[in-house]
Amino acid sequence: MSGIWLIVALVIAIVLVIFMIAKLKIHAFLSLMSVSLLLAIVVGIPLVKIPTIIGEGFSSIFKNIGIVIILGALIGAILEKTGAALKLADMVVNAVGEKRPNLAMMVMGWVVGIPVFCDSGYVVLNPIRKALAQKISSANPMAMAVSLSGGLFISHNLIPPTPGPIAAAGALGVGENLFLVIMLGVVISIPILISLCFISKFMDKKEISKNEKDEIFKTYDELKAEFGTLPCGFNAIMPILAPIIFMALGSISSILKFGGFFGNLCIFLGAPIIALSIGVLFGIYQLYSSKRLGEFYELCESSLKVVGPIIFITAAGGVLGKVITEAGFVSFMKENASVVSSVGIFFPFIIAAVLKTAQGSSTVAIVTTASILGAYADPNSLMAVLGLNTSLAAALCVMAIGCGAMCVSHANDSYFWVVTNFSGLSAELGYKTQTLMTLVISVVGIISVFILSVILL
Repeated sequence: MSGIWLIVALVIAIVLVIFMIAKLKIHAFLSLMSVSLLLAIVVGIPLVKIPTIIGEGFSSIFKNIGIVIILGALIGAILEKTGAALKLADMVVNAVGEKRPNLAMMVMGWVVGIPVFCDSGYVVLNPIRKALAQKISSANPMAMAVSLSGGLFISHNLIPPTPGPIAAAGALGVGENLFLVIMLGVVISIPILISLCFISKFMDKKEISKNEKDEIFKTYDELKAEFGTLPCGFNAIMPILAPIIFMALGSISSILKFGGFFGNLCIFLGAPIIALSIGVLFGIYQLYSSKRLGEFYELCESSLKVVGPIIFITAAGGVLGKVITEAGFVSFMKENASVVSSVGIFFPFIIAAVLKTAQGSSTVAIVTTASILGAYADPNSLMAVLGLNTSLAAALCVMAIGCGAMCVSHANDSYFWVVTNFSGLSAELGYKTQTLMTLVISVVGIISVFILSVILL
């Protein structure tokens, strides 16, 4: 098979994945694996080669980012269990001030969303939102809900160590340079957060949800007291901050070409696996200081249960990417490089946005899109065709994919129901708030990525 029929086959394969996940309710792992196998057969890859291709695509993901995803999830679980996430939220409230509830919720969500899944983060932080809403008479609980949800969603899709950005970085070939991805995620977050401020300001004028208005909640102080003694600020932030510091040290060492033992040590400590392991050690100390070290085994078990499906989905996406490469899709795209390259950084955004909107899962959208694009250093990848063949370009591509995966959260997205149910919003009101908000921040995000790509590339 060649020419336009390859593209037709790829489009049908993507549609089939979406249909199997969204309509037939087949797990994303099985959907991606079965469609990859079917696609390999349809495009004419020799049958004897298909098992090897599947194995190579699957194992490459585990080799690159499997351990990193596990370590990142474990850090998030520790922060949630020890009350460190609540402590970080408390620090944000103290810094921003209780008189700015929307801003406090937004920043709180963005910080906690870096290591903690957005769904879990919302459940953990929602009681704080309710308590502050009760304490501040002028606050609009619905606007606070949108601010909190948006803050969590932005960092969840853009900033490692959450699984999506890590998986995308690994698939695009920048898994060893997570510090660059983190820094770009922070930079891109700024204009998106500013747009979220305006959205929440608009939401302030909306009518408060009746359920939220009439229900009686615990006060902010009662909530903190109920949780027990919270970790100190240093212990709370170090599991997040330490990996970033060491990855930055490794990047600086590589750029300045430090030699000898010191240079090698910096590069060793800056490797994502080692840097995140150090973050886990700070988390273990946090468990010890809060007298919860005995719960570490259970935390490991629960973390593995959460990230297991994500790793396997990511690996299945790697299989799809390998099939795409072996089938000759890239060769055809190269023949039409002038058309494809003109789309540039918008190409990954569009693919991720379509996948996200159609099937609901941001992680699946990120993984599938990154797998289709391939590694930036591979001359046979779509990244090369798009002209995104540097580490900086690949990191920006991770941002574009993340922005696409934010568009749009609606009824097929579990996060949509978490936000609406815990906030006392009807589905209709959820569409007017959560769905509208995710659409706006997604568009603002890709515009920001495009502007940054013009400046840097």
